[in-house]
Amino acid sequence: MDPLNPVEVRVLGCLVEKDITTPDYYPLTLNALTNACNQSSNRDPVVSYAEHDVVRGLDLLREKKLAFMFQGADSRVAKFGHRMAETFELPRPETAVLCVLLLRGPQTPGELRGRTARMHEFASLDEVEAALNEMISRTPAALAVKLPRQPGMKEQRYAHLLSGEVHTAAPAPAPGAAAPAERAEDGRLARLEGEAAALRVEVAALKREIEEFRKQLG
Repeated sequence: MDPLNPVEVRVLGCLVEKDITTPDYYPLTLNALTNACNQSSNRDPVVSYAEHDVVRGLDLLREKKLAFMFQGADSRVAKFGHRMAETFELPRPETAVLCVLLLRGPQTPGELRGRTARMHEFASLDEVEAALNEMISRTPAALAVKLPRQPGMKEQRYAHLLSGEVHTAAPAPAPGAAAPAERAEDGRLARLEGEAAALRVEVAALKREIEEFRKQLG
């Protein structure tokens, strides 16, 4: 399957979330789905998609067999739903975890446990990690990955792989962690700047003395 773009990720996550948390209003109308994509709570990043953006995302998801359109005899407008769980054969725990990863990006097991509570109640962090490990070890393709530990963090974060490989930025070097050669170069530059400043002061003093001498001669 081709990687999902950011709009597809948000649309799919919203469909899964609303399916589980508000089943009476699911499948969703285009307006309801657009509002769900743009809501400011439980979303990272917060976005502002137009309806045509959401429609394009839905079209791409339907091509990948991850979404469908429904228009029954008693409905004037088309409604939309997801096929994520059945396409990937996911049980509820893994569906909940993947949904939150889609909506909020990389997270720790503790964050996932708290944020999936409305969709599935995990009794412990071990259960969250078990669901994550199932997603990581899936064949023929993993659905999640464990990211390198970030400086200052006790827990490692996990991310979904529906958008392809996850690229993490290299952590900024800690203060005072510069290589010896870099520190030596910094010291040399500081000395040169100090010497240049002293020379400027001396030149300015000489100019004043010359000017005073000229006045005396005049």
